[in-house]
Amino acid sequence: MISKQKITSFDALIIGGGIAGGEAALNIANTGYKVLLIEKDLSIGGKMILLSKVFPTLDCAACITTPKVSEISRHPNITLFTSCEVSKINKIDENNFEATIIKKPRYVVIEDCTACQLCEQACPVSVPDEYQFNLVGRKAAFIPFSIASPKAAAIDIENCILCGACEKVCPTNCIDFTQDTEEYQVHINTVILATGFKLFDPLLMPRYGYGLYKNVITSMQMERELAPTRPFNTILRPSDGKVPDKIAYVLCTGSRDASIGNPICSQICCMYSIKQSQLLMGALPMADVTIYYINIRSFGKGFEEFYQQAKGMGVNFVKGKIGKISEKENGNLILRYEDINENRVKEAEHDMVVLSVGVLPNQDATKLFKTDELKLDPYKFIHQVDSLLSPAKTSIDGVFVAGTASGPMDIPDSILFAGSASSEAISYLIQHK
Repeated sequence: MISKQKITSFDALIIGGGIAGGEAALNIANTGYKVLLIEKDLSIGGKMILLSKVFPTLDCAACITTPKVSEISRHPNITLFTSCEVSKINKIDENNFEATIIKKPRYVVIEDCTACQLCEQACPVSVPDEYQFNLVGRKAAFIPFSIASPKAAAIDIENCILCGACEKVCPTNCIDFTQDTEEYQVHINTVILATGFKLFDPLLMPRYGYGLYKNVITSMQMERELAPTRPFNTILRPSDGKVPDKIAYVLCTGSRDASIGNPICSQICCMYSIKQSQLLMGALPMADVTIYYINIRSFGKGFEEFYQQAKGMGVNFVKGKIGKISEKENGNLILRYEDINENRVKEAEHDMVVLSVGVLPNQDATKLFKTDELKLDPYKFIHQVDSLLSPAKTSIDGVFVAGTASGPMDIPDSILFAGSASSEAISYLIQHK
């Protein structure tokens, strides 16, 4: 059952609560406009809040993100909706949009939850934890992660057995199984699309053995093993819980490959792999780390120095394309690759392989607009009408794009583009008073 209701108008609707959406929301709200920030997940912060450190400075990602998401949550001009999706947006006329928002039930009254985690301890159901990228399990009654915002429990109703154990131990009686999906009709004056990106699914490249060999993991799984809120106390390989001695990175997994539908460079894979390799050298001083690459694209400020620093720390760089990965009986992995410098095929054994997955467009925003066409570029990212003078403008007047919704970019560029989008949105609001 869906309950329908209307809420008051807002000046700006921002879709996506990652670093770009959050930055845009704060910029607009600080000028006095009312902002509605929509996030489909249980917490704002996007992918950045789940990272270990950022390149090339190795600053703590959570230390940067947590104060920002806290400010967003407390800002009087920002209304935050989590577990929500925008189903459609109609442009009625200039400076006038109507959006339909679907709010999914959390089955917990956020305002009453104290994040005591007693419901987690009482819940008898364990399922894979998507916030730890399935490296460990979580309960059906759970807090997404320790620095989530809002930090409140949620009930995974699909896996809940309705035993009532969580209700019995909740000290504030905040668990409410009577919550229904709610539909809101919202009037807004401008829209910012900060829907982010999707990561390439390495199951689409079966020759790498992801999903078949336990010790082949993705870069985001390794990121969680390195993060302060990590699932383990050290770096472990999934098959047997041993600390790995020889770790390999396979760059351009799902990037620069027309055969899987993504011929462009994802721009971040080289540097986040080099960042992780440096962190691994610090966490496991005796381990060997090898990066297999096509080209190292260290194009940003301080990137080349960061790359040379990794070389100096002992990270081994091999210019070669991986053809196939196979598994030995002990769980170790054999990488068959072409050594481009020596012009011959080689094999190397590693006990853990990290696939540096690429960036793919999130095309969810294209389904939102029913009366106008949101144009995409040839690679399915949101088209920038004037990428030099007004990079945030889209094909729909009054709709702007921020961050990686318009193409692959790193965190500083995402924040920069969010500033552009918020400036354009504020200018649009002023012009159409």
